[in-house]
Amino acid sequence: MIAVPQTAIDLAKRFEGFHRVPKTDPGRAHPYICPAGYWTIGYGHLCDSTHAPITEAEAEVYLARDLQMALAATLRYCPVLATESEGRLAAIVDFTFNLGAGRLQTSTLRRRVNQRDWMAAGDEIQRWAYGGGKVLPGLVLRRKAERVLLGG
Repeated sequence: MIAVPQTAIDLAKRFEGFHRVPKTDPGRAHPYICPAGYWTIGYGHLCDSTHAPITEAEAEVYLARDLQMALAATLRYCPVLATESEGRLAAIVDFTFNLGAGRLQTSTLRRRVNQRDWMAAGDEIQRWAYGGGKVLPGLVLRRKAERVLLGG
């Protein structure tokens, strides 16, 4: 069984961060609405608005589960990644974690990855920098990091 690449974990933590820790409740994250309009907690874990605050350790557990699901979906839709570099796998796992398996499943990015056309995959991944209908600087940086890992 393939493990979640450490690079994917690092990307998720780098770009999601452990957010919404109020000064009045240090060490615990509270639910917030992400730029795409979803209730989120910890390291980008989807939740509802009434979710109880969590510690960083609890956020790590959520992240590990979420990344395991993203890895499974990534390999289901892009089986060629099972024999590619850890970096390429990590890039698409992070993309899937960030945007969801449905977006990967229906994307041109998926086709380019399965064709092993890394230059075109790199071009495609950069198109996914929108949240809430506008380009988000954090997503631009995230997609650039993923593109570097793709080698395209």
